[in-house]
Amino acid sequence: MGRKLPEWLKVNYNKEAVDEVSHLMADLKLNTVCKEANCPNLGECFKKKTATFMILGSVCTRNCRFCNVSNGHATNVDPEEPMNLAQAVKKLNLTHVVITSVTRDDLPDGGAAHFAKTIEAVRNINPDTTIEVLIPDLKGVHENLDIVINANPNVINHNVETVKYLYADVRPQADYERSLQVLQYVKEKAPHITSKTGIMVGLGETDEQVYEVMDDCLKVNCDIFTIGQYLRPSEQHIELKEYVTPEKFEEYKKVALEKGFKYVASGPLVRSSYKAGEASSIFK
Repeated sequence: MGRKLPEWLKVNYNKEAVDEVSHLMADLKLNTVCKEANCPNLGECFKKKTATFMILGSVCTRNCRFCNVSNGHATNVDPEEPMNLAQAVKKLNLTHVVITSVTRDDLPDGGAAHFAKTIEAVRNINPDTTIEVLIPDLKGVHENLDIVINANPNVINHNVETVKYLYADVRPQADYERSLQVLQYVKEKAPHITSKTGIMVGLGETDEQVYEVMDDCLKVNCDIFTIGQYLRPSEQHIELKEYVTPEKFEEYKKVALEKGFKYVASGPLVRSSYKAGEASSIFK
């Protein structure tokens, strides 16, 4: 059943800005999760010359039912990608960069070494840029996580994505407890690295279930929590149950801060990387 988009979710598309950044990405053979996931903030972020880079190709080995990124047989890893990405950060003059990836279950380390090489390349060319990585669960293997941790990014983000009750439907190839364990391990091994996670709402979750996720993430000492509206990419994706009101998002933010998160971004258009630099700046 189609649902009319509420006014608070309607955004302007800045074609000029999108085209400019898109051409730079194409020239350097880079992907952005902004375009692959059809993010509603694409125009605003590209106008500000900010983007979330997606490494390790554009084809995911998993098939989460909420996600618009292509899935199937993964592509070869591009050895030039770390340096190309670092050059893009320089050309865009970014003060904060977010680097994410598709899930690469086909690689022995899940792509961890490629993350580390990318962090190193960005830091060598852009020493003043803060670096945030949004990682898949890397199969929950500590040795894989250590590779990313030892590269010492400023922020490590791993999204829980939804409440525990909905995991089997929304993320059938993922595991709620494993995602929590990833966040816990990161903080135990590197307390100085800011940890971050986020969820979508509008999938039929209850307030109590949302608050349970908050409590679970705080138990593993997660610093930053983000909450945004799920938007159904197509009829083939999991059904949208509700457009959550801006007032409810404000309520979620208030509760999350009261519970003890150091920073909370909560709103209909919030995505885990949206205005990420603002959040990271409070930890400098």
